[in-house]
Amino acid sequence: MEVEAAAAQRREERDHAEALQEAERDRVRAEQSVLLRRTCYITLNTAARQYLTAQVDVLHALRNDTGIDDSLAQLEIRRTAMRESYAEAQLIAPRPVMDVAGAASRRLNAAYGELKRIAVFRQAEDLDAFEEGVDRSWAHLSEMRQEMRSDLKVDEGPLYN
Repeated sequence: MEVEAAAAQRREERDHAEALQEAERDRVRAEQSVLLRRTCYITLNTAARQYLTAQVDVLHALRNDTGIDDSLAQLEIRRTAMRESYAEAQLIAPRPVMDVAGAASRRLNAAYGELKRIAVFRQAEDLDAFEEGVDRSWAHLSEMRQEMRSDLKVDEGPLYN
């Protein structure tokens, strides 16, 4: 009976040790997932903000009729960076984040199309309408950022309660 009890005790200890190891692996995986999403979100948020800022820079260049080509070149660079960071997010971010990121991306790309049309046809009267839409674009980026913060649980914890 003592041998059987000792064997049972060893099995129980081994099972407990395995459960602890599995829990530790789960914790590490969860931490890695958060770090991966955080890095992805920083990249996407930065790219989106720079894309919108480049659009505003083109708007000002068109209004002032100076530096238009340089502003348009910078806009293309920012657009490419946005597409790359969005593509990465598609593989990492959960659906609620991608829903708002997709809306922000569509808004930025629609604004890009409007701005390119204005730049090609030099329709100064359309600049006012484009400028009004800039606030909508910033609002989309704000929603995206808030969803990212929510996913990362940034606003939770003792500092926010």
